[in-house]
Amino acid sequence: MTITEIKKQALKALKGQWGVAAALTLIIFIINSVLPTIFEVMLSGGWENWFLADQLPIQAEIVSMIITLLIMPLAVTTLWFFLSLVRYEGPQLFDVFAIFTDGKRFFKLIGTSIVMGIFIALWTLLLLIPGIIKSISYSQTYFLMKDHPEYTVLEAITESKKRMKGYKWKYFLLNLSFIGWGILCLLTLGIGFLWLSPYIQASTATFYNELILSQEHNQEPVQVLEDQNWEE
Repeated sequence: MTITEIKKQALKALKGQWGVAAALTLIIFIINSVLPTIFEVMLSGGWENWFLADQLPIQAEIVSMIITLLIMPLAVTTLWFFLSLVRYEGPQLFDVFAIFTDGKRFFKLIGTSIVMGIFIALWTLLLLIPGIIKSISYSQTYFLMKDHPEYTVLEAITESKKRMKGYKWKYFLLNLSFIGWGILCLLTLGIGFLWLSPYIQASTATFYNELILSQEHNQEPVQVLEDQNWEE
């Protein structure tokens, strides 16, 4: 499947769902950007203190970090929403927030995000390019955890690496193909991202559903591999 076909299929899945997708994008943006700030302001003694302070009080920084960790799974369940969308499963907005009712999976997603962040950061310390390559290699981890909740964190990361062999360049070009739309969205003071973000996420979900998932029946059991070669 070509990049053009992936994007066309994503647009087809979004037909009639743009309002819901844009609303979800706005809600997640508000939660991610506004919620930590509100707690920082409260613990700083008000907007003036927060705005003028050279450094936030230590308790404000700690609480902000905790809030950021607690809302981290929403980024994953948003990806799952779009995966359900491209599968025509009729996802609902509340599906994204249902993760808060599943404690085990909730903390597992937080752990996955932390582990992936550490791995990518360590590779980036070597050079920027290895870090980018690794982030692309790990890009299917969350989708795999949706379809295979039995996977451990390392199993999901390893499986993503395995399935992305031969697809990393296509995935990179797929994301790069949205750069023109991104520039146009900047001219709308960011409002256009309410529609561009769903387009991108539906496209990456289609990438997984059509290219990565197709390897499902032709693979060996997952074995956790050492992260030794970023070219793999």
